[in-house]
Parts: sequence; structure tokens; C-alpha cells
Amino acid sequence: MIAGYLSGRSLLHRLPAGVKLIALAVLSVLIVPLDSPVLLAMVLAAVLIVFSSFGRPGLRRLAQWRSLLPLLVIIFALQVWAASVEVALASVLRIAVMVLLADLVTLSTRMQDMMDALALPMRPLRRFGLDPERLALAVALVLRFVPVLLDTWRGREEAWRARSPRRPGLPLIGAFFSGALAMSDQVAEALDARGFGAPRRKRPGLRPPPRATRKPGF
Repeated sequence: MIAGYLSGRSLLHRLPAGVKLIALAVLSVLIVPLDSPVLLAMVLAAVLIVFSSFGRPGLRRLAQWRSLLPLLVIIFALQVWAASVEVALASVLRIAVMVLLADLVTLSTRMQDMMDALALPMRPLRRFGLDPERLALAVALVLRFVPVLLDTWRGREEAWRARSPRRPGLPLIGAFFSGALAMSDQVAEALDARGFGAPRRKRPGLRPPPRATRKPGF
């Protein structure tokens, strides 16, 4: 999952993790009401330019999202059937922009920096018995799991095509979910081995030795 981070010295890498997460939230709120395919296409072009500025690693990272194309095609077809071509284009472009923006934050932010940025606004939850560090770890793991699962699906799809002339079917989907569950078990065991699974306990303080009491003399 650490492979989600792409080392570099760009401006995006130098920005604090909290600033990038806030910018991602603001941009997501601004993009949702957009219904113009032209404006969304311009935003998508800008995001693609940022990916290309990372060179070949950025283009390879962008190519990982080609497994998302079948889902976008299905969404496009459903939107055309339910509404119109313009609405379908806007929906598909909106999803692509938001996914790629989130991936830009993931590839330019170290996991520890992201956890620190997420734990800061979650500190008030400590009053309700929740651990901000663990919640931040859970969110960071979800973000890191996305590119890993995409790589897993692409690897299984390539193995299927190399062995069978038919298109990937339900057996591939079952194998993918089975591998994802096995991976989650391995991550859980690794976290338990490092002490994340056990509840934190306060270290007992050293009690002062009892004072010697003198018996009253007779």
C-alpha cells in the first residue's frame, strides 16, 4: 500500500498534507454542481496535465485507472437511457475528475503525513472514547487500498486474457474479492502484531512506598 506514494520534489509534494486534503474537499464541493461537459472536460484536461508533469511515473500511474473505463461506460449508458447524452457526459467526466484529484493527493502525500493531517481534526472525538490516530490510520488505509486493488484486478485480468480467449467473467470477480479479503486479513494481522488491535492502556504509575507507622509506646 505504500506504493501509492510517488516520491518527487514538485510543488504538490511540498504542500502540507492538510492543505491538500482541504483543497480536495473544496474542489469536490465545487465540481459536484457543475453540469457543463465543456467545463468538466477543461478541468479533466488540467488534471491530466498535472499527471503528465510527473513524467513517465505519472503517466504509468494514470494508466492504472484504465480498469475504471468499463464502469464509466456502464454509467454513461445508464445516464443516456435515463436522461440525455449531455447528462451522461457530465456524470462520467465528474467521476473521472474527482477520482483523479483524490489520486493526486495520494501519490504526492506520505502515509504518515496524511495520518497526522487527518488525526488533527479528529482530536475532539477522543472525548467520546474514539482514538483519532486509529481513525486516521483507517482512512489512510482506505486511500492506499484503492491503487493496490486496481493493480490486483489488472493483474488478474491480464492473466485471464493470457489463458483464455473469452472475456473476463464472474469467476474473475469472485477470485478478485477473495484475494481482497485475504489481503485485508493479512493487513489486520500485521496491525495486530504491531499493537494496533489491542486497546491502549495507561501505564500504571509508580506508587510511593507506604510510610512506616510507629506503634504507640506503653
